[in-house]
Amino acid sequence: MKATKLLLLAVIALAITSFKTITSDTKIVTPSREFYQLKTYILNTEQQVQTTDKFLKEAYLPGLKKLGIKNIGVFKPRPNATDTLKKIIVLIPFSSLSQFLGLEEKLAKDKTYLAAGADYLNASYKQAPYARIESVLLKAFADHPIMTTPVLDSPRANRVYELRSYESATEAIYSNKVDMFNAGGEVKLFNRLAFNAVFYGEVLSGAKMPNLMYMTTFANQESRDAHWKAFSESPEWKGLIAMEKYKNNISHMDITFLYPTDYSDY
Repeated sequence: MKATKLLLLAVIALAITSFKTITSDTKIVTPSREFYQLKTYILNTEQQVQTTDKFLKEAYLPGLKKLGIKNIGVFKPRPNATDTLKKIIVLIPFSSLSQFLGLEEKLAKDKTYLAAGADYLNASYKQAPYARIESVLLKAFADHPIMTTPVLDSPRANRVYELRSYESATEAIYSNKVDMFNAGGEVKLFNRLAFNAVFYGEVLSGAKMPNLMYMTTFANQESRDAHWKAFSESPEWKGLIAMEKYKNNISHMDITFLYPTDYSDY
């Protein structure tokens, strides 16, 4: 009888332990915050555009995907009469900083990548495939830790991808603006109004620090304008901007309107 009771107690103890482990494991599976590189190719000629486009489409993106990096965005600015420079903007998500740091070394060992990108990779200084490359490294916001792919069924040429950069006067004021997005509920408001955000990121390294950047997407310009009208008129936003603690936390704002290339994952 005693042996039976002991066996029963052991089974119950094991069941409780297993339940605790499952509960504990479930809590652990929270998404970790991604890192992003925003690479901007600045181009002077149409030949440079064609060479870089071909490299990105046929070598760079396939090379990244072989390394397990997916959902890569490639964008171009919507036509702007005042901007004479041509640009291609590449958005790359990384699961960790070590993945970012090891990327070039791994690509250099990929023979398929090297062959497909030969024209670009082996270009002479007299025929450089771009004028310059600018790079920004970001860490995802706590309230939007993983990059998301928007669901849009409009023609790619009509889509509006809006990239915003908010600069702040000091590091402390910048942290206040990040807090406004997360704890303050700005990200939640964007979600409620279906802004189709791709990412929100804290800039870790870039030319305009301290600043944050984020990208929202719309079917067309009319949809974009209607969404922002709804945002500015929402009670949540009116409540946020009325708070004394969130006043004057942006010193400069840049807005860039983009459209996805035919080989972009967006």
